[in-house]
Amino acid sequence: MPEVAGVLWDMDGTLLDSEKLWDVAINELSLNLGGPMTPATRHALIGSSGPNTLAIIFDSLDLEPHPDALADADDWLDKRVVQLFGDGIPWRPGAQEALAMVLDAGIPMALVTNTKRSLTELGLDTLGREHFAASVCADEVPQGKPAPDLYLRGAELLGTDPTHCVAIEDSPTGAIAAEAAGCSLIVVPCEIPVPEASGRVFRDSLIGLTVGDLRIG
Repeated sequence: MPEVAGVLWDMDGTLLDSEKLWDVAINELSLNLGGPMTPATRHALIGSSGPNTLAIIFDSLDLEPHPDALADADDWLDKRVVQLFGDGIPWRPGAQEALAMVLDAGIPMALVTNTKRSLTELGLDTLGREHFAASVCADEVPQGKPAPDLYLRGAELLGTDPTHCVAIEDSPTGAIAAEAAGCSLIVVPCEIPVPEASGRVFRDSLIGLTVGDLRIG
């Protein structure tokens, strides 16, 4: 079995319990745009990139996705998330210890997130930049998750092939992206279930994660 050349971490819902903060912001945005958000719409947003998030919200409210309206909504959402993140972002169970374990093992790590760079920097303030040899955000690749671009770029930044990397994800969207890039996959569901599929390794949490759990293939 080949050795793991890199660990590619998702951020929201995997390392940070930030989906609950996103819940507040996007529910408020939906109300400001004209109506409450349904549970089905919220589930569809888990793991989505910024542009897809806005498209889903506008569609759920039968709003015309005019570029100016989308830009205004994006600006409002950014400002609200910055406020919420500024009050502190909680960790997912076991995430701090898992990052420290992989760092101590000398395995390079990259942060691979559908969140835009400006907001990811706030997440890195909590996570600690020293853990990551690289980070890549949805606004830095042609397409965010579920496309494989982020994972392909994350592996490239680590100087390795994605098939030699383990991705750690919490959402169906992220799982699809990691698999499409050729990564081995550990799934730690957070807000919504992730369907079982061949090759997907599931954990209830990151508590107790070991180097031995980071297997290729």
